[in-house]
Amino acid sequence: MVVAGPTHGQNPGSFSALEHATASHAEVEAVVRNASSSFYWAMRILPRAKREAIFAVYAFCRDVDDIADEEAPLEHKWAGLDRWRNEIAALYEGGQVTHPLARALLGPVRDYDLERADFEAVIDGMAMDAGEPIVGPSAADLDLYCDRVACAVGRLCVHIFGEPNARGRAVADALGRALQLTNILRDVQEDAERDRVYLPRELLERHGLAGVAPRDIMSHPGFPSVWRDLADEAEDAYRRAREALRACDRAKMRPARIMMEVYYRDLERMRRLSDRELADPAVSKRRVGKGERLLIALRHAIL
Repeated sequence: MVVAGPTHGQNPGSFSALEHATASHAEVEAVVRNASSSFYWAMRILPRAKREAIFAVYAFCRDVDDIADEEAPLEHKWAGLDRWRNEIAALYEGGQVTHPLARALLGPVRDYDLERADFEAVIDGMAMDAGEPIVGPSAADLDLYCDRVACAVGRLCVHIFGEPNARGRAVADALGRALQLTNILRDVQEDAERDRVYLPRELLERHGLAGVAPRDIMSHPGFPSVWRDLADEAEDAYRRAREALRACDRAKMRPARIMMEVYYRDLERMRRLSDRELADPAVSKRRVGKGERLLIALRHAIL
């Protein structure tokens, strides 16, 4: 694997390598600080070098996600995602890395042997969101979407955690799917307001929701059945993630366990709701609070 060195792209008379690195880390910190995320609390327990690497990956994901979700012409979104494709290519081919968040990835790519295909998969996943709104994808398309926007991120993370192997990949694939399905289950109304429905076509058809407008999904009498069927799939993904984690080094994978516990508590809480409560986004969207997330992180940090 060819990775550009930490000073690659430096112009004569411009920033020094140290100044480049400092500016890049400052940009990453700003992105992470501004994100209210379970990811932040889970990764705070890592040693500094690994934490900075994970935060750089997170900042990349946040930036491409913002490009896909922004209110802008499609051509503008494609251009933004293509700029990131070029930055990733430069990281691996020795080209000029110009984006501050991409420069922050130089060290992690080199030190943790991060896979180019996983960065590209994340961009491909955001491209799926950038185009026409996703409405009732097939189960296969939903699997592909989850793999790109969640499992690929997990595969990058397990390299940094210290499990860059089949055991770590098994965790990334199962847990990534579990977390993304939990997001989908929690954000049905929010997605519908943007004319998106990530609930799979097969479940919509099974329960009589085929062709229902996104904004009418939650008020349809068949919605709770669709929701609970997909929640069963998420539950199975968490089961597979727990099994995969048991094969890994417990200390190295503590951040993954924190992420799993925080998101699983969200799923458990939602599954206990009545059908009427599930259809009320003011109730169903509530999340594990910051205090509880912190307690979960602290408990896993000392176990």
